[in-house]
Amino acid sequence: MTDTQIQTVVIGAGAVGLAIAASLAKSGREVLVLESQNAIGQGVSSRNSEVIHAGIYYPPGSLKARVCVRGKQLLYQYCQQHSIDAQAIGKLIVATTDDEIDALNLLHERALQNGVEDITLIDRNSAVALQPQLHCVAALHSPSTGIIDSHAFMLCLHGEIENHAGMVVCHSPVEKIDITDNHNFKLTIGGESAMTLNATEVINCTGLHAVALANKIHGLNPATIPKARFAKGNYFRLQGRTPFTSLIYPAPVTGGLGVHLTLDKNGQARFGPDVEWLDDQSDPDQFNYQVNPQRAESFYAAIRKYWPQLPDDSLQPDYAGIRPKIERPDNVEVDFEISDERQHGIRGLVNLYGIESPGLTSSLAIAEIISTMCLPESQLR
Repeated sequence: MTDTQIQTVVIGAGAVGLAIAASLAKSGREVLVLESQNAIGQGVSSRNSEVIHAGIYYPPGSLKARVCVRGKQLLYQYCQQHSIDAQAIGKLIVATTDDEIDALNLLHERALQNGVEDITLIDRNSAVALQPQLHCVAALHSPSTGIIDSHAFMLCLHGEIENHAGMVVCHSPVEKIDITDNHNFKLTIGGESAMTLNATEVINCTGLHAVALANKIHGLNPATIPKARFAKGNYFRLQGRTPFTSLIYPAPVTGGLGVHLTLDKNGQARFGPDVEWLDDQSDPDQFNYQVNPQRAESFYAAIRKYWPQLPDDSLQPDYAGIRPKIERPDNVEVDFEISDERQHGIRGLVNLYGIESPGLTSSLAIAEIISTMCLPESQLR
């Protein structure tokens, strides 16, 4: 395959990369997905809460807000069409003290501005009627928040890519990208079958590695590349049955949404993530995903604010995920970034930066944008 010419190369086979590749393959493009790991969905997409978010938290008008609200709609439709387990079990965001009620009011207003039309602010009695063991003084009720079998979703996208003549190749880390004289991209690929190939379009969907990969694109202006930041989120699972039937979130904290309760499709409860900032110079390939059992102490304290009856010794270390955050000197609240020719001046190149939560929820909406906006319309078939 040395020096093979491919129309579109998508780098990264997580939920977002697969959604983009499936959308482009269905449009008639020749699509190749390159994944450095030994299987799809092994990065950020395999280490999250598997929550379908409603679009509550993000600044009105932001890309996060737009793709989350649109993505939720597309994701529920897709799961219904393809018989993927997705359940709108709802979420309560709780104020456990009177001091937190103002934060709920602000979130409520923000959600309405974002187009989350079904969210309601309820009092303590209404919240406890929904979840009897819940402690709070008020809550936001989001009935359309849900959970999804993310692996089934990614497997379905993989199947769609192959059904439309695309291909996903694992064990294929991209070591560098050169921009050639004829405005093609020459990719140098390592791994078990080292090779080079040429592409007309390159889409960087590598999550934790997106900034590092962008820095390996020779000819890309470094000033257009943000600084990477990494936040580790630890999860603990609950031993035994949970009394809750919906997701429970506290008022949000800096860097995340607080230690919340989520449920998997079997009703098993887990708590997390917390926020553990990592060294910005860390190599994502060397991250330690082990959960320190000693962090459980802070989890008990956080959870008992909204579930005082949490039994002693009931939390066990489960897993950890790491968020690919980014930093810009002029941004207070950093958004998702889809960086294309308009930002960096290179036709056919798209870098996706900072695609953390709600990336899973937003994946189909991001794919929609890439298909209809970021790539030259003349190349759409």
